[in-house]
Amino acid sequence: MGAGRIEKIEVFPLNLPFLTEFKISRGSVGGPKAGAPHVYLRITTDTGVVGWGEARPSHRWSYETVESVVSTIRNYLAPALIGTVADDFKAVREIMEREIAPGITVGQPVAKSGVDMALNDLAAKASGLSLSQHLGADVAKDVPISYLVSVDSPAKAEEVTQTALDAGYTGFKVKIGMDPSLDLELLQAVKSVSRDTFLWADANQAYGVDTAVERSREMAKIGVQVLEQPVPANDFLGLQELVSKSAVPIAVDESVFCLGDLDQLIRLKALNMLVVKVSKMAGLTGARECMERALNAGIGLLGSGLTETRLGLAASAHLYGALGVKYPVDLNGPQFLADDPVESGVSIERAVVRLSSSPGIGVGIDEEKLSRYACEV
Repeated sequence: MGAGRIEKIEVFPLNLPFLTEFKISRGSVGGPKAGAPHVYLRITTDTGVVGWGEARPSHRWSYETVESVVSTIRNYLAPALIGTVADDFKAVREIMEREIAPGITVGQPVAKSGVDMALNDLAAKASGLSLSQHLGADVAKDVPISYLVSVDSPAKAEEVTQTALDAGYTGFKVKIGMDPSLDLELLQAVKSVSRDTFLWADANQAYGVDTAVERSREMAKIGVQVLEQPVPANDFLGLQELVSKSAVPIAVDESVFCLGDLDQLIRLKALNMLVVKVSKMAGLTGARECMERALNAGIGLLGSGLTETRLGLAASAHLYGALGVKYPVDLNGPQFLADDPVESGVSIERAVVRLSSSPGIGVGIDEEKLSRYACEV
């Protein structure tokens, strides 16, 4: 049975409960009081195959909101895609790019990522392959995850790091830049407990070049192994200068949404490592292209996410395992989410994502929870 043509695209805006507050340098991206927005998609073809996808807008991380994601898909992408061959990813991309024009890079990438994820799920199911096999791997691989430290004191950093270490985590990502005066103390606190595990600092654009260069020297002494996006996303020349002067490798995240962004930074020698997020790269298809280009250029890979549910987490883990990301990945949704609509097909055991070998992403969706957590948009 082939994938068929797209017959229906359904959108499910959700507000999911958060366990603890999650802050980056620009503010909160989710918490117990407000929860956090997620958007599920279900795409059905005329042959009866169904694919699921997830888009995770986070307005303090990028310009997309739950309202813009839902309206973009319902009013623009879905009507244009009806009747398209579901596994013709080139045609799907061309249609989505025609309907929502690029900004400087990709137009509404988070919205498009949900569509692309659902179509990859659908195409893999139609072929009888797990998503990992659909992406070129022999089997679905276990993927270790890092623990995200987002706290406001060194004492708390030590406490949560020890708890995570006891739970089996072998990598730690530390959010810095909320209070720059504490950044080095937070990193030192995590390092004092985590010792020889992978240590990753993420500034979320909080520094200027001079500050980043200066801080990198102290971070190198502490044992930080990579510094992520210390300067503003559009400061490509600043990144170029920073890479030439930094004492630790520089990873870029918000600076790269597509191949065009990545190619410019590679030419400028303005990155050492690429942070991959399926949501920001308009889906699995775009993320895979960027990963392959980075590998060919000798650029290291870091896997990440935007606190997606276990649906988006599983899809990302399939991709990161298939392309051989070697460091623990920052798929931290289960660390912060109190619940999600996934009922089966993916688990986390001792800080390792264990994936189903069933066709597609391999997760089961609890439709009662889609109703329970539905929100009006």
